[in-house]
Formats: sequence, structure tokens, C-alpha cells
Amino acid sequence: MLKPIPLHILLTLADGESHGYAVMQSIRARTNGEVDVQTASFYRHLGKLIDDGWVAEASGRRENDDPRRGSYYRITPRGRQALAEEKRRLTDLVAQMKKIRLSPRKASI
Repeated sequence: MLKPIPLHILLTLADGESHGYAVMQSIRARTNGEVDVQTASFYRHLGKLIDDGWVAEASGRRENDDPRRGSYYRITPRGRQALAEEKRRLTDLVAQMKKIRLSPRKASI
């Protein structure tokens, strides 16, 4: 089970390589600000994803890119596999939730 920030990092990088600030902005936009991603926690989670082999630093610099931009990152095949497993897990969870009848309980006196 992936925590929200690592999950959203992988989701963003599944769309293509990006630098850290752009990934954080994407997470904020995708979640309408509901996932509170701060710089320190973002890079802590990113470092763990790199250590686990799910994300790697992309090679080379982008042409005409702002020199203040840091490294670019990409999702690895292992990261895509982890994302696919999380998708299966969440799909199964939603299927189970759909089976639950959520009607109000009668108050007992």
C-alpha cells in the first residue's frame, strides 16, 4: 500500500519525466490541494522511491531549461509495476466498497 505522496509522485512521473518542483505542482493540481506536499517531505519520499528503484534520475538537461531547475526524474519499470499493483489493490477495494449497503441504521431506544 502506497502512501499518498509516493503514489502521486509515481502517477505524475508515469506521464513523463519532470523536475521536483513540477512534480509537487502537479500533485497539488491533481488533488486540488488535498494532498499537502511540502518540499522536505516530497524529497524524503522521492529519495525512498529512488532507493527502492521505483524512480531514477533522468539523464541530461532539457534544452532551453531554466538553469535553476534541479534534476529531472523518471519512473522505472519497477515503479510502473508498483503503480500497477496499487491500481489492482485499489480497484479491488472499490469493488468491495460497492458491495456494502450504506443505509442509515435505526436508532435503538
